[in-house]
Amino acid sequence: MPAPNAITPDKLARLVASVGAPHIIDLRDTPEKAIPGSLFPDHSDPIRWGYGAGSAAVIIDADGSNAAASAAAILRSERVAAEVLEGGFAAWTASALPTVSLGHLPPRHEDGRTWWVTRARPKVDRIACPWLIRRFVDPEARFLFVAPGEVLTVATQQRAEPFDVADEGVFWNHRGERCTFDVMVEAFGLETHKPLVRLAAIVRGADTDRLDLVPEAAGLLAISLGLSRIYSDDHAQLEAGMAVYDALYRWCRDAQGEKHNWSSHQPARGKVPA
Repeated sequence: MPAPNAITPDKLARLVASVGAPHIIDLRDTPEKAIPGSLFPDHSDPIRWGYGAGSAAVIIDADGSNAAASAAAILRSERVAAEVLEGGFAAWTASALPTVSLGHLPPRHEDGRTWWVTRARPKVDRIACPWLIRRFVDPEARFLFVAPGEVLTVATQQRAEPFDVADEGVFWNHRGERCTFDVMVEAFGLETHKPLVRLAAIVRGADTDRLDLVPEAAGLLAISLGLSRIYSDDHAQLEAGMAVYDALYRWCRDAQGEKHNWSSHQPARGKVPA
């Protein structure tokens, strides 16, 4: 049983990448790997981190020592539901839970966020990649959508990381039969996380017109094309698409074995549903 105001690695793992996930705040200096979705404050005063009353946070340090406990206590005085990760990052890795590699993370801007730029009018990959980044790499990442011919210019001017661009010099791009989402999953060290591997196959099939790869690819393509026609604003489309990928990820993680047909949700004969 965890200590008061502490959360176990297994329990936090169920919250990672979920819609209602707490702020995961990592206090370690220059880590190479982190819990997916972690944030890294640029100063030591928790009150200045900007988390308001009613929000939730989990504080991470190397081993669950006093640094995390002190920060969590201060946040709780601000009415933030703050817990520490029991055993810290060491306990997380000892439990063989997924981590994100930070070596390919672009430099952060003055606002503390990573900036990314890609082509306007996204369909599949250019919605899936921002979802992956926000849920697993940088929850506060900023995305810029511009005309195809402007991507590299804006990338240079705004120090934004280009992705999914028809240019061989761009790191985040298609490689052979793999789409940009595949490349990101591998480069961020998430290729052992089975739900993301399942989701990557769906994205690849929809994005590269390989609908034979998995049955769900055709559905994702249809939904993606529909969203692109509903929304003329790329950022509004991204927000709508986030919910689509949230749902697909949860299906990949928890619901593949569940069936739904005329009889699967009917009460057993002779029984009155509760």
